[in-house]
Amino acid sequence: MASAGRSERFLVTGILGCIGAWTARLLAEEGVEVVGFDLGTAMHRLELVLTPEQREQVTIVRGDLTDLAAFERALDAHEITNVIHLAALQVPFCKADPVLGAQVNVVGTVNVFEAANRRRERISHVVHASSVAVYGADDEGAEGERTLPATHYGVYKHANEGTARIYWADDGLPSVGIRPYVVYGPGRDQGLTSAATLAMEAAARGEPFNVGFGGRATYQYAPDVARALIALSRAPLDGATTFNAAGPSVHMSEIVAAIEAAEPEIAGQITFDDVQLPFPRALESEPPIALEWTPLEQGVRETIELFRHARVSA
Repeated sequence: MASAGRSERFLVTGILGCIGAWTARLLAEEGVEVVGFDLGTAMHRLELVLTPEQREQVTIVRGDLTDLAAFERALDAHEITNVIHLAALQVPFCKADPVLGAQVNVVGTVNVFEAANRRRERISHVVHASSVAVYGADDEGAEGERTLPATHYGVYKHANEGTARIYWADDGLPSVGIRPYVVYGPGRDQGLTSAATLAMEAAARGEPFNVGFGGRATYQYAPDVARALIALSRAPLDGATTFNAAGPSVHMSEIVAAIEAAEPEIAGQITFDDVQLPFPRALESEPPIALEWTPLEQGVRETIELFRHARVSA
């Protein structure tokens, strides 16, 4: 495994997404080479999260993850040593087109594992994003339980955890998957639970907003998830581990309170439908390495401050 520093060359699939952008930001801050592999063209999250100087440190390879040969060419052309796999179509898109969702989320993940397995001399293990969507509403939230996901997206993520397990059993390829719950922070603008962040963005504009869900959930600040992925990519691993991300477990009313504390003038204008998400209210979490999670009030305040700064700079 490459040591931390310029000898590392990270490839991040789905770099144009929220967590991908934050992963690129943190690596760029370190001066580590980072390559993004993404079929999309929307650069707004990278533009929001990274400075112009940091964006110059990121190489974007436009590629289709369902094309194994194209992905392998990117790994070899840039002599990649660390792979963080984030690319996926989210819940609404998988529901609208289950076939495409399976091709991207399942076949694409198999391609990532297969390509890494063929390059074990450079790539020691794979880090990938699973999801709380592997659970159903009646599941208990234990890490090892047999879960009943309620969406195509959750089924695909569950399949990917199985793919990781078989690559370890058959080929000895280590991996670790992290299951975030509600990720919030600048750049989180699509997906089932993005409304919490959209409310923070509205508050920064001084506008009202209604969140279409409520109840209790575990929240992860996007930079924390990115930081965890990078740390896991550098950690020595054995086996195929998947764990639930930790973080503050709070009711949506506490999210609203944190928004109002950061932006007092918006008090009373952020509302929500108190409908529980179709996942366990709390999750067991036993990460393979020690990880830190930002307190909710700090994460919400920093999110609103960045949105406010982006508006002023626009």
